[in-house]
Amino acid sequence: MILQALKEYYDRKEDLPRQGFEEKEIPYIVVLDKNGNVVNLESTYEGTGKEKRAKLFLLPKSVKRASGVAANLLWDNPEYALGIKIKSDKERISKMHGAFIEKINSLGDIDDKGLNALKLFLKNTDKEELLNKSNVEIFKELKEDKKAYITFKLAGEDDIISKTPNIMRTVGDLANSDEGEKSVCLITGERDTIVPIHNNIKGFNATGANIVSFQINSGYDSYGKEQGHNAPCGERGMFAYTTALNSLLAKDSAQRMLAGDATMVFWASKPDKLESNFASLFSIAPKDNPDVGINAVRALFKSVESGTGVPASDDKKFYVLGLSPNKARISVRFFIKDTVAGMSTNIARYFEDLKVDRPAFENEFLPLFKLLLSTAAFGKSENIAPHLAGDFMMSVLRGLPYPNTLLQALIIRIKAEQKINYPRAALIKAYLNRNEKEGIKVSLDIENANQGYVLGRLFAALEKLQEEAHGSTNSTIIRYYGSASSTPVTVFANLMRLHQHHLSKLGKEKPGREIYFGKLIGEIHSRLDNKTGYPAHLPLAEQGMFAIGYYQQRQDFFKTKEEKANKGE
Repeated sequence: MILQALKEYYDRKEDLPRQGFEEKEIPYIVVLDKNGNVVNLESTYEGTGKEKRAKLFLLPKSVKRASGVAANLLWDNPEYALGIKIKSDKERISKMHGAFIEKINSLGDIDDKGLNALKLFLKNTDKEELLNKSNVEIFKELKEDKKAYITFKLAGEDDIISKTPNIMRTVGDLANSDEGEKSVCLITGERDTIVPIHNNIKGFNATGANIVSFQINSGYDSYGKEQGHNAPCGERGMFAYTTALNSLLAKDSAQRMLAGDATMVFWASKPDKLESNFASLFSIAPKDNPDVGINAVRALFKSVESGTGVPASDDKKFYVLGLSPNKARISVRFFIKDTVAGMSTNIARYFEDLKVDRPAFENEFLPLFKLLLSTAAFGKSENIAPHLAGDFMMSVLRGLPYPNTLLQALIIRIKAEQKINYPRAALIKAYLNRNEKEGIKVSLDIENANQGYVLGRLFAALEKLQEEAHGSTNSTIIRYYGSASSTPVTVFANLMRLHQHHLSKLGKEKPGREIYFGKLIGEIHSRLDNKTGYPAHLPLAEQGMFAIGYYQQRQDFFKTKEEKANKGE
């Protein structure tokens, strides 16, 4: 299913490389004249620091190599392409450069000026000296560059030698060779030459990894079949899915995002706005366009509510693939298939879940990363619970209950830090409404009789009373939050006795506030179950209700009368 969906994406994307080619960053270009003389050595790097990138070129696809010698066609590193010593010994470099020349000669007699010039250049025995003379500064940079790859260009031409029509046609023909064992391809369903080893998927480690692979001579080969013949994929299908996935995983891809330790890529069976907007819905907005995420969410709500942008039938599918590196292989964390309409509805529901009163300085829609950081110790990404991000995203996109580890992590952090901020409150509300069907409202709900919610409100009112009675102090009742939210009976009786002292002190300076807090605390306290008294223990979900009651009561204290009137409170 995954490979077929990627192959469909490849088929509809006309700008992706055709079979036998791939796009790759090439930092250096050797410019030759028609006689094979070096005209210049160019660098294609742009930007500085972490933004420094080499230009992308369409090239014959790379070969797989580990310790053996195998050259790429018309491009490679300096040892292969130029025979220049970087780190290998002289004997090995000779073999590497010889393999590079042999690979070019394997193209046969092609009528191409650029290729003829390259063949003449490769006959030179003093290539290092010729390149050094052409551009001393760039040649020095090339020799020190660990990511150095080189290709060639004919002076006066707009593109590199490998992009000339005759060479591209020949490379394409070679890629569609009929040699090798044939069988029915599991991706296309057609007979094709079966590939034993699939192309690398880039972006996970330095050398690339595989999403489909088999251990060589593992002893577990089915019916004596080796490598890729255990799950036969044809050349065309394999090239299509690997090219599509590499395109989605590219550094500058707009269809890729991180969710904790998982990398997500997403695409539709047909062109759709959700492809380009998906990342904006969950990612941190760039500084030059801070409203891109907010605008994307609002547009999503509008499309779901009005039905605009949603296909009339369910034939437009949307896919989300979650991947994680696992040594030389890639682990599939999750694969979600839905219609564009279904996916849009699930995402809109997720943002609806998160709606809760917030401070004026907070954004209306929070990026996924900021939400996940609220569950981590010290607010550090490395402390986010393993698999939480991936499990959470699966719940969001499938419209399923949120993982139990989400509420556990939030309660632990709140008790440890004695702080309930907007992201934590939003996540707790989302969890309780979806998993526990609590029906928590966006703003303070004075009619909510849930005992955890009422106790949270009471604790917030007692804390606010103390603040107004005694001003700023380092010793507020917030230090009792952990006990109050988990074992209320151990602290609330004492807090209620102390609040009389705070009321008395406040009444001497602000009699009106004394009356207000007296009535408020009395009204909240009256909603507790008089028969059972303060609960001896609150289960985890009730502790979440305590947190929401506390948070919403605190937020209500800072609302103006006008704000409350506008919301009908």
